[in-house]
Amino acid sequence: MAAFWCAGAAAVPENEEDPRFWRTQAQDTLRRALNRQHNTNVAKNIIFFLGDGMDIATVTAARILKGQLQNRSGEETVLSMESFPYTALSKTYSVDFQIPDSSSTATAMLCGVKTNLNTVGISAAGRNGVCSSQKGNEVTSILRWSKEAGKSVGIVTTTRVQHATPATAYAHSASRTWYSDSDMPLSAKKAGCRDIAYQLIFNTDIDVIIGGGRKYMTPKGTKDPEYPTDVASQGIRGDGMDLIKEWQKRKPGKVAHYVWNKKEFDAVDTNTTDYLLALFEPGDLRFELERDPTTDPSLTEMTEKAIKILQKNPNGFFLLVEGGKIDQGHHASRAAMALHETVMLDEAVERALELTTEEDTLTIVTADHSHSFTFNGFPFRGNPILGKSPVYGKDFLPYTTLLYGNGPGYKIVNNARPDIRKVDTASKDYVQQSSVLLDKETHGGEDVAVFARGPMAHLFHGVQEQNYIAHAMAYAACVGENQGHCAKPLASANDSPGNAGAEHSASRSAQLAGFLLIACLLH
Repeated sequence: MAAFWCAGAAAVPENEEDPRFWRTQAQDTLRRALNRQHNTNVAKNIIFFLGDGMDIATVTAARILKGQLQNRSGEETVLSMESFPYTALSKTYSVDFQIPDSSSTATAMLCGVKTNLNTVGISAAGRNGVCSSQKGNEVTSILRWSKEAGKSVGIVTTTRVQHATPATAYAHSASRTWYSDSDMPLSAKKAGCRDIAYQLIFNTDIDVIIGGGRKYMTPKGTKDPEYPTDVASQGIRGDGMDLIKEWQKRKPGKVAHYVWNKKEFDAVDTNTTDYLLALFEPGDLRFELERDPTTDPSLTEMTEKAIKILQKNPNGFFLLVEGGKIDQGHHASRAAMALHETVMLDEAVERALELTTEEDTLTIVTADHSHSFTFNGFPFRGNPILGKSPVYGKDFLPYTTLLYGNGPGYKIVNNARPDIRKVDTASKDYVQQSSVLLDKETHGGEDVAVFARGPMAHLFHGVQEQNYIAHAMAYAACVGENQGHCAKPLASANDSPGNAGAEHSASRSAQLAGFLLIACLLH
């Protein structure tokens, strides 16, 4: 049996002891559900939030952390994403692996096709690292479909903009690690394959690009403007191309800004700006807990800037926003890092909702995969989410309520776990314990949540294959190949997309059934 140690249970709110509290709350929720009407408008805009590695345990723990940061117990907190009226579960496996990586899942979510591990924007007929196999097997993304439909498009990420998730929006690569030409084998370059950074500039005309990744854009040896004495931050391109200058040259007659620090970023006038390329680090951005707010904007600030630039297009926009450092926090088994990144993503979601309307903007929040992350141990109500369980192990030592199945936190020495009674487990640098030693913690295979709000959000329901997400978004926005249900083209500057959606909403359900039948026959 486990040993128990109790510091005293947290005081239960008095009103929660009264059954009427819970009955009233449930009846209010029931009433809202009964009164909910499907929004069958055409989605003028789509904002797709992707929490990299944001599994359900992470969402729950971040909910509690957000509440505790506001001096509340935490469990009763509602994240902005959790206020969305529709929820589904997404099956994340790739074609070749039970547990996926971020490039195969991004290809499913953005391109509507499941594929193999480590490949970007190509079908499962492509092979990891084999350049010749990507040719003829390229699949395009909803970002591309939206651009072709006349919408503005953007990418915001806390990683490098060439990383797995954002790369899938614009690139086709047999390897997610071909960030620059210097990262590619000579055989792949001779066979004509292009690196991801090159494709960022030359594949699709993206209006807003915000994240990190400067060093993949400039020639080898180019000094970084922020870290001029750091050799590791220098440009690494072997072909001599300066892709930042190439980006600027490809915008004649347009107001196009390249910025690399917050001062320049803040000075960008969203009312007059047509294009924005903002690269704040040589590689990935810093964790939120380590970010210098005087030099680097927050994910919320980046999201707001992107929306304000993109929403000037009367045809609408598609925006991908990735909280990519959630995943990196988990891989390091530093739960504090992962959870604070998740809270920041939720704040970006909240700001996006303030800047748009539910009538014409479909907002999706989901994850690409899970992690070996667990929440356990019978903690009392209000127990610090980054704290220790009141239940001790059979070795009479405490453990944190957040643990990992594997990773760098395996710390058995002389058949004993370390005593963490005097350790600050809420520190950003604390590494949670794990049961199997690995250099990096791995992904998990559980389904992940999909939260949906706005036009056609009710299409996100039940348990679905992950690639369904792209098709449902495209159907809602009338972009991509299947537009038979769209009775009129996208709005001009003088049209009202909301009115257009209302005119044709009566037949959308029957049309959707026909669309799905056709999809099944073609499969």
